[in-house]
Amino acid sequence: MISYLQAIVIGLLQGVTELFPVSSLGHSVLVPALLGWDAVLRDQSAQESPYLAFLVGLHVATALALLVFFRAEWGRVVHGLVRSLRRRQVETPDERLGWLLVVATIPAGIIGLAFEHTLRILFAKPLAAAVFLTVNGLILLVGEYLRRRQGEVRWSGGPRADDLAPALGQVRTEPARRLASLTVPGALLIGSAQILAFFAGISRSGTTMVAGLVQGLDHEDAARFSFLLATPIILAAGVYKLPDLLGPNGDGVRGQVLAGSAVAAVAAYLSVRFLTRWFTTRTLIPFAAYCLVVGLACIVRFA
Repeated sequence: MISYLQAIVIGLLQGVTELFPVSSLGHSVLVPALLGWDAVLRDQSAQESPYLAFLVGLHVATALALLVFFRAEWGRVVHGLVRSLRRRQVETPDERLGWLLVVATIPAGIIGLAFEHTLRILFAKPLAAAVFLTVNGLILLVGEYLRRRQGEVRWSGGPRADDLAPALGQVRTEPARRLASLTVPGALLIGSAQILAFFAGISRSGTTMVAGLVQGLDHEDAARFSFLLATPIILAAGVYKLPDLLGPNGDGVRGQVLAGSAVAAVAAYLSVRFLTRWFTTRTLIPFAAYCLVVGLACIVRFA
């Protein structure tokens, strides 16, 4: 049975690492292993357990925090989708962004329904999580390298108007308008990148941000699209497994679920607030370094 202390620690981990590009699933395996919480590790790789029911609450809480933070943007997107369906055409940036998010959600949604639980059971082991966390660091480094190469090419051909705006004291284009310039194949690529996050140690936000950078988005827009895209996926994962929490597996842990979910919601809100500011001027490099150092250290520890 999970304790209240464990619930609070794991809730904090979920709220922070779900959005930071360092893998929430990987940390939910590594931290309990480092702390000697063997029962939590066993429950995490079980077919059914109170711990998996507990995770339902954390996912819903994280998604709700994202919805609250991006409430204005989601309001415009949902309104745009409804308007687009009525008119049977796409006219505004908000309408196009809404359909891009729908398209990008499909790949991970299909694979998640079919294989998410199987992959969790198979790779919810400390050594595997450490290896994948190290791989995650390499993915972030490669993304930054490719983005820098693209920046050099863009500079040689002349900067975009948005790139010159801050220097000229102008306001950048609205986020929805910038993100709406993303192509449908590009949105599919970003959405497909989420599939890698089913492996414990690979970050959902990290892979989708890298895919966004490869598509030509800057760090700010890549992060924003990643967070918007994560919201329906995380919420759907929680709602889909809600019967686990409401059924026998939830007996005896519902108090811990409330405690952990409250912590996860606050941590997620503060994390997304911090990261949206961070990526206006900074890169993925510090997170890549963290993943490489922690991943390699844990490989040594658990090998």
